[in-house]
Amino acid sequence: MSHLFAHLARMKLIQRWPLMYNVRSENVQEHSLQVAMVAHALAIISNQKFGTQLSPDRAATVAIFHDASEILTGDLPTPVKYFNKEIEAEYKKIEAIAEHRLLEMVPEEFKSDYQSLLSSEYADSEYKQLVKSADTLCAFLKCLEEHRAGNNEFNTARKRLEQSLEQDPNPAVKYFIDCFIPSFKLNLDDINRLL
Repeated sequence: MSHLFAHLARMKLIQRWPLMYNVRSENVQEHSLQVAMVAHALAIISNQKFGTQLSPDRAATVAIFHDASEILTGDLPTPVKYFNKEIEAEYKKIEAIAEHRLLEMVPEEFKSDYQSLLSSEYADSEYKQLVKSADTLCAFLKCLEEHRAGNNEFNTARKRLEQSLEQDPNPAVKYFIDCFIPSFKLNLDDINRLL
């Protein structure tokens, strides 16, 4: 018997942005789906526009599991996680322990299939970086949505994430920003009018 999927099903119970006032709360499961969709798009953009040979399906799958360890650790807020180097290093250790514990839940005959999805130790660095970019884009989108709803609580995070995205070396990120982000600044009537 394996408890893996019983744990994964609890992703919907873990709220993101716990120290921030949210107009609309966001859980880890829905965030992971959005990151998977964006990672999939980044892989396609990268292949079509910049000559890479990434698997969009692999990018999406890696993204689905990118925050799975938070089932055991919770979502530690960024200001806490990166408060100083010591806390960051200790959190990485906690994260690794949680990843290992999840991997232990996988039946032996499937472990090799799940290693690179559940453990940073086995992750493919190219897809890990792509998913990190997608994760940052999705956090930025959350900030834009909160801002549009009149919530200024996310202004500092938005500026920090915008700077991070500007420094992202992946040209597919800039393409995604230029092509898809402007729509997030519109209301539904404006989006529908542009179709």
